[in-house]
Amino acid sequence: IHQTQTTCWDHPKMAELYQSLADLNNVRFSAYRTAMKLRRLQKALCLDLMSMPMACEVFDQHGLKQNEQLLDIPQLVTCLTSLYQRLEQSHAHLVNVPLCVDMCLNWLLNVYDTGRTGKIRTLSFKTGVISLCKAHLEDKYRFLFRQVASATGFCDQRRLGLLLHDSIQIPRQLGEVASFGGSNIEPSVRSCFQFVIVVRSETQDQY
Repeated sequence: IHQTQTTCWDHPKMAELYQSLADLNNVRFSAYRTAMKLRRLQKALCLDLMSMPMACEVFDQHGLKQNEQLLDIPQLVTCLTSLYQRLEQSHAHLVNVPLCVDMCLNWLLNVYDTGRTGKIRTLSFKTGVISLCKAHLEDKYRFLFRQVASATGFCDQRRLGLLLHDSIQIPRQLGEVASFGGSNIEPSVRSCFQFVIVVRSETQDQY
C-alpha cells in the first residue's frame, strides 16, 4: 500500500478489528454501541495512549498548518511514524510502530478516502487523530474548532461544515451515522447559525 499508493485493501489485523466491531452490533442502544466501537478502535490503534499535546507537537513538527492541503500516503506514513515513535518511547511494551502505522493509515484512508485517491486533507488527518487521542472532550472541541476558525476566532458556515463533515465520517465508517442524524450536515450547520446576527454579511467571518 505504501509503494503503490493504493487504498483498496485492509490489513489482516484491521479486518479482524472490523469483525470484532461488527460483533458489537447486538448492543441495543446506539449511544452505548457507538461508544464501545470507538473505544475498541481507539485501543486497537493505541491512540488511547497518545496525549493531545504530543499529537500537536508532531503536527507542528511536520508543518501541518494548511488544513485544506492534501496529504498523500508517503506524507501520512511519515507523520504517523513520528507519532508512534514518540509513543513508543513511553509505552515500548504496548506500541508496535510498524503495525500501528499500518493500522492507523488503513483506518484513516477507509474513513476519509472513500474515493480511493490515495490522499486526504490535513484537516481530516488531524480530526481523526485528535478524535481518538487521550484528552478531555472539551479540549478536543477547542482544538478542532481552532482548526476551522479565522485568525480572530470566528467561524463561518463553510468552515464549520468542513469540520462537521470530517467528524461525522468516523461514526459513518462504523455503521452508526443514522443514529446521529445521518451524513447530511447542512441542517446542523444551519441550526448553529440560526440565531447569529451577521454584522458584516459580505465576509460572513465577523459576527
